[in-house]
Amino acid sequence: MMKIFNSNSTLLTPLLLLFLFTSCAKNDKKTSEDLAISEVKKESKADKTVLTDDFKNYWYNGDAEITSFKLEQERYGELRNGHAVLVYVTEDFLPDVQVKADNYSGSNIPILKLNATKNFNTGIYPYSIMQSTFYPVANNQHALKITGSVQEWCGQMYAQLNNRDKFEVRSHSYFQGEADTSFALEKTWTENELWTKLRIDPNSLPTGTIDIIPSIEFTSIKHEKIKAYKAYAALHQGSYTLTYEKLNRTLKIHFNPSFPYEILGWKESSVSGSGDSERVLTTKATRLKTINTDYWTKNTNADEVLRDSLQLH
Repeated sequence: MMKIFNSNSTLLTPLLLLFLFTSCAKNDKKTSEDLAISEVKKESKADKTVLTDDFKNYWYNGDAEITSFKLEQERYGELRNGHAVLVYVTEDFLPDVQVKADNYSGSNIPILKLNATKNFNTGIYPYSIMQSTFYPVANNQHALKITGSVQEWCGQMYAQLNNRDKFEVRSHSYFQGEADTSFALEKTWTENELWTKLRIDPNSLPTGTIDIIPSIEFTSIKHEKIKAYKAYAALHQGSYTLTYEKLNRTLKIHFNPSFPYEILGWKESSVSGSGDSERVLTTKATRLKTINTDYWTKNTNADEVLRDSLQLH
């Protein structure tokens, strides 16, 4: 069953994601709740978050949560109109090769996955951005894997972070001076993982002065090094803010303070443009629609009507 909510909705239907086959189809192997205690080796863990019945009923009930946003994206010193989509879903993860598990195993790690996309145009040519975060529902360690890519007519960029003994990072870009790089970082907070951590327990978000790796999207389009920067994190009722003084950047996420802590929108202020046109602009995303559905089965031409439901046409 699929349910549709407008932007004023604060109550969403429960969801569960079964396993994906090659074209996003899934098998009917079930995830054990006990798997939430699985751990990545050699990482110091915090206490596991106790999963409530509300959490289990919402996130393990057959659907994914898909939310569309009206996007005003800063790029090249101007604001561009577009759309953003956040897709949250639970699935099992293989800890060694760090990919989705197709079959049940006691060693699998249950995760909450976020696929975040942006699409907008800069003049004649389009931008497409996608980031994926694989975060343990135990909520007691860093994301197991983070990926991100940016495509536009000049070329494309891709970066991947794997959580092993250290953070193993690989980055590929068509820009001179970036090209192909591989390196390791000490483990610390990542901006990408906070979008999933928030959905499990907002009160577990880090606050105060922290070391944090900005999102792959930001480091890619701003050509900043993938590394930890100092930031100040503040949690308030229904909002979470990161301020990077050195990067002249502020990110503020608005969310429902009650479970399931849906993302209502966000604002991101940073320096845009260059030379005389350089100024601070604010990217803004405002929620349009949320649907809960097994989207991996909705891949026929007849299913395109669902994009109208999300106001994506």
